[in-house]
Amino acid sequence: MRIRIRWNTESVEGELDDSSTASKIADTLPHTATVNTWGDEIYFSVPVESELNENPQTVVDPGAICFWVQGSSIAIPFGPTPISEGAECRLVTAVNVMGQLDGDPRVLASISDGDTLRIEMAD
Repeated sequence: MRIRIRWNTESVEGELDDSSTASKIADTLPHTATVNTWGDEIYFSVPVESELNENPQTVVDPGAICFWVQGSSIAIPFGPTPISEGAECRLVTAVNVMGQLDGDPRVLASISDGDTLRIEMAD
């Protein structure tokens, strides 16, 4: 499943896997949300509840599209967070990784805390 995330005048696309969490997210799209930032990570609430899958992760690749179960949020790190060791992308708790952004995820650095974004299915 292809998605697009739009903010200000920019956008990025990515691919979601076929997990149940990703399917639940897709069913809510399009969705507009207010962004929170935490180091080099953005996260935003979505109207989805899910359980941790059988392979939850705390350290992920830059640009991984993750579902933070405790926060009912999509989290996308693009660099270190306040609890990272070195350059790794370490999230606050284990998450379900459900996809990956295309290209350089550092494009997300232009998003500020409180910005509005729109996540939608890509054409």
